[in-house]
Amino acid sequence: MARFHLCRSSLVLLVLGWLLPTLSLAAEPTLAERVQQLEAQIQSLLSSRLPTGDELLRRGPFALRLAGFVQTDAVLYRQDSVDQLDGATGQPLNETRFVIRRARLRAEAEATYVGATVEIDGNTVQGTQVRLLGGEAWLQWPQRQGTLPYLRATVGMFKIPFGREVLQYDPERLFLERSQIIRALFPGEYDLGVRLAGGWRFLRYTLAGMNGQPSGEQAFAARDPNQSKDLVGRVGIDSRLGTVAVVRAGISGLYGEGFSPGSPPSKDVLTFRDDNDDGQVQPSELEVIRGRAATMSQNFSRDALGIDGELTIAVPLVGALQLSGELIWARNLDRGLMPADPVATGRDLRELGYYLGVSQTITPYLQVGLRYDFYDPDADRQEQRGPERVPISVAFATLAVTAAVQHPRYGRVAVEYSNQRNALGRTAAGAPTTLGRDSVVLRAQVAF
Repeated sequence: MARFHLCRSSLVLLVLGWLLPTLSLAAEPTLAERVQQLEAQIQSLLSSRLPTGDELLRRGPFALRLAGFVQTDAVLYRQDSVDQLDGATGQPLNETRFVIRRARLRAEAEATYVGATVEIDGNTVQGTQVRLLGGEAWLQWPQRQGTLPYLRATVGMFKIPFGREVLQYDPERLFLERSQIIRALFPGEYDLGVRLAGGWRFLRYTLAGMNGQPSGEQAFAARDPNQSKDLVGRVGIDSRLGTVAVVRAGISGLYGEGFSPGSPPSKDVLTFRDDNDDGQVQPSELEVIRGRAATMSQNFSRDALGIDGELTIAVPLVGALQLSGELIWARNLDRGLMPADPVATGRDLRELGYYLGVSQTITPYLQVGLRYDFYDPDADRQEQRGPERVPISVAFATLAVTAAVQHPRYGRVAVEYSNQRNALGRTAAGAPTTLGRDSVVLRAQVAF
């Protein structure tokens, strides 16, 4: 009987010894199940971290992108800077100073078919100010994700779609400021309106109806004093030539109506000037200034045609070589430097300007460039000299030499020497002469 119990116990132990490894193997997941678990964990980690690039947050169908930059200038030398005040405005004429040229923050929310953008700018150019620079909403017909849409309809405040420099993103430009003709015709670069834009393969197109008063315009910035709207458009190409070159070029046009403000009526005024300082009123010291009737405000036509191009070549062992240029013919379009008013002058003002630039990247950490630009705000200007009227030039010309030490991900430090010349100066005898405005500016820039 004892032997039977011993045999039964031995049999039970044998069965348990055979079943336990089998049960432990059955409890462990299979290789396929283990792979599925790891894939789920990876997907969870990817969904919980911040997206790559400039995409900051995703909620529902929208991806939110946040970007910005700061450009701080130290004006080391300015030829026409003086320690005086402007007699007309009371503002200082000193330009040798530290200034925050641009401090901008841009937020963009985009889904497959809709999106919106808001851009805020702060600077100390004319005192400390913070302003809305851009704000737009759009509806689009997309291509593949990350590419230019076939069609995007936009309404709001955005960059004027004309030429090359107006549309440039400021941190990407080597030269500290845009050329003189761009700053004169399109001051501030932004305006309010509606826009249709898109592309297919290498073709690009933009058509916009805008107020015609850019954000940097002197009289009616970002406001519209007349019912007429400016029609602005550009057609261009953006194509890669093999593996070593990229070419971008386009033709731009603008047509619209400007605004010439009238004047209110005035009454006759009697003035007295004590020429001999005797404290007595003499008939010769009295003068009557006749009143004037009111003049109505008027609209005038304006237009522009521009051609722009850019060629980037990858130079072996050095870096990218970029050649760029732009040529613009315009009529009554100056809104920033010498605002055009053909109603007041009694004739149209023809404007002509261009720039040519070359820049070379020497490794990713050094870049140098040279640019020459020319702008004539009134090609038909004349002046009375004795019994004759002779043509005179009021053209502006600038040669800019720029060098920058940079980091591709963080920013750059650039120094620029500008040799600026214009014909607005006068000699002691009153004859026109060239006025120098040379400057040396150091700029620190960080983009994120």
